[in-house]
Amino acid sequence: MAAEQFLSVGIDIGTSTTQVVFSCLTVENKAGYFSAPRVSIVDKRVVYTGEIHRTPLLNSVRIDAQAVQRIVAGEFARAGYMPAQIGTGAVIITGESARKENARAVLEKLSNFAGEFVVSTAGPDLEAVIAGKGSGAWQYSVDNACAAVNIDIGGGTSNIVQFYDGRAVARGCVDIGGGQICFSPDGVLTYLSPSARAIADACGSALREGTRVDKAELCKVCEAMAELLFQLTAGERSVLLDRVRTAESSPFIPPYPTQAVFFSGGVARCFYENETEIEKYGDIGVILAQKLRKSRFCSEYRIVSGCETIRATVVGAGCYTTGISGSTIFYSAPLFPQKNLPVLKLSMREQDACFAGESATLVEQLGWFLAQTDGEKLLLALPGRSNPTYDALKRLAETIAVAVRQVYPLGAPVFLAVETDMAKALGQAVFAALQSARPVVSIDAVQVEQNDYIDLGRPLMDGLVIPVVVKTLIFG
Repeated sequence: MAAEQFLSVGIDIGTSTTQVVFSCLTVENKAGYFSAPRVSIVDKRVVYTGEIHRTPLLNSVRIDAQAVQRIVAGEFARAGYMPAQIGTGAVIITGESARKENARAVLEKLSNFAGEFVVSTAGPDLEAVIAGKGSGAWQYSVDNACAAVNIDIGGGTSNIVQFYDGRAVARGCVDIGGGQICFSPDGVLTYLSPSARAIADACGSALREGTRVDKAELCKVCEAMAELLFQLTAGERSVLLDRVRTAESSPFIPPYPTQAVFFSGGVARCFYENETEIEKYGDIGVILAQKLRKSRFCSEYRIVSGCETIRATVVGAGCYTTGISGSTIFYSAPLFPQKNLPVLKLSMREQDACFAGESATLVEQLGWFLAQTDGEKLLLALPGRSNPTYDALKRLAETIAVAVRQVYPLGAPVFLAVETDMAKALGQAVFAALQSARPVVSIDAVQVEQNDYIDLGRPLMDGLVIPVVVKTLIFG
């Protein structure tokens, strides 16, 4: 079967900058003629890189949605693409932009504009992983079978992830960034974020908004920020570090000794290029980069220059958010694309109860979850079993069917995901147990967690596989 190619767009609305890239993804069946299909994304290539735009704001709490859409539309025009040509991609809103009052509305509007299966994502932990893939840290951990950390330092936050041999094993975020302290061209301090104020107070600095900028004071605070980032990377803990941890992010607890460190984001570009003009951006980004170069990072870690710095997140959004389902899938009706399906994941114990034919717990969970999400659709995720017997699979399907009849709205579709290679058999069994009364979609080879969302694209390779995006939607 011939390989298929499709266009992907990545759009990043960050604290300081907004960026767009277009990539070409290639999907191919790598199995032989007499083997089960094994379809995967075999190539990712950036084909257009847009300009770096300042993120437009209406005021301190609202993004200028129309201006952002004009930026994106302009990049589509310059690249020579139409939204109808886009097969997949992601719009990610990051840093302090995710905390703006209209962040969710801006994200959804852009997602709908940019293409049928361009998904919306937000959340500091997910951003950390996306940036780490875009910078090259993920691939480095694969190629060297080692623990590599990426720190994406933007305007408002620093997202951190540790990869070990291709797996994201720790992630987190702190409110440290180049835009945490800003000053005017005439040297007046115009903005001091709450986290920057906390760091300034902790190191005895007298920085205050409206006062003249004292370079020595800025250096003192940036030196403290660099030290906090080192402590974070090393897995050290402190009261101040906990205080500046970004809301909704995980505590970064690396399980492996870090062997290589990558920096990405706008501050990283200043770091690797050894920028010296501290007034260039009207913030502390250049000074923070200088202090990182003189910090314990450079004496205690191997510092690697990644393939992307300021564009790491947008490249990651365009190239690495979309995955491919397993090839043993089932769908009774072409209900694609599906966006923002909230995930209800069963534990192994809860799955065992369903295999045993006990439906009470599942009924309770489904009812509670639908009430919490205020919706009519969800994705039920199961760990799955290797080679279940026919009787066990039938019992599981009947248990799911009983719960669906009791809880789901009339005619609402059933979406299932299992980690093991049993989605097709399970989907067929559930569809039969429901007497074909409602649509069923069942996919495998997908790992999700509670509170994730999942998006499903139109089938590829003559219906063999489905594009899948596992994501978070977390706004400040």
